Amino acid sequence: MPLVVDVPLNTAIADLDEALRKLLRRELERHGFEGVEIAFDAPSKDWSGKLTSPTVDLFLYDLREALERAAISPSEKRGNGQALVTPPPLRLELTYSVTAWTKAVEDEHRLLSQVLTILFSHKRLPADVLSDSSLNGGSVLAAADTSVGRPREEKADFWSSVGGTYKASIDYVVHITVESGATFVRGPEVRTQTIRTRLSDAPARTMTELTRIGGTLRDAAGDAVANAWVAVPDAGLWAVTDGEGRYRFDRIRPGSHRVIARTADGDETEATIEVPGAPADLVIGSGGRAGEKKRAERKK
Repeated sequence: MPLVVDVPLNTAIADLDEALRKLLRRELERHGFEGVEIAFDAPSKDWSGKLTSPTVDLFLYDLREALERAAISPSEKRGNGQALVTPPPLRLELTYSVTAWTKAVEDEHRLLSQVLTILFSHKRLPADVLSDSSLNGGSVLAAADTSVGRPREEKADFWSSVGGTYKASIDYVVHITVESGATFVRGPEVRTQTIRTRLSDAPARTMTELTRIGGTLRDAAGDAVANAWVAVPDAGLWAVTDGEGRYRFDRIRPGSHRVIARTADGDETEATIEVPGAPADLVIGSGGRAGEKKRAERKK
């Protein structure tokens, strides 16, 4: 299968930072916490020594694959006789260490308490704080879920590694999905196959053609119809559609054949197909075989 790589634009982490900045500023101001700065720096001694105003710091200190959420099955899209296979997305877990910085410990605890309440209340980021995000980043964050979680490591080790002084902090976890830019192209899809047979003791010109045909069954909206019964009654053949609405018949003689499809709910469609010919794609609710109306219009 040929591999096509088209890396999409992804600024999700930067967009997440900006969305959190907007959310915290808005909610803090609603409760009288005005003039609070939102930062994303490592809380080192040098950094904290330069602060001149109350600050909430969200330092992204851990980013890893969320193995318990990992998908293992690729996705597949079919069309124009081809199948496009995309690897499963990467599930990422981002962990922020959230701290509050003020001159007085009482104010610091008050500010940290309010921040904790804001983050705990929003399991999903509000749509209005994502409105200015880039197209890709905004769509990724719209499906992100968040939690106030346990720290990834002992916080004493954390503060030693960033060169800061130990203080109370909140661990804030965000799960996002990163789609792959790699696509495997499989195709063209073969849905018609002809077999020529003859008796071993018959003349060479005495030959019978048997054809294998395949098709799909979809509803009027274009969605695949699974577990439907499809039959060629005159040939005594029947099949059941799979999860993608596909079905197949083997050993059909050339000519015109009536095909009937029926769902478990009783919906039914009927069409006439030519063997050999185009794939027998059927549509429930639109009067039969897909494209039949267009062919009739072309004949006019």
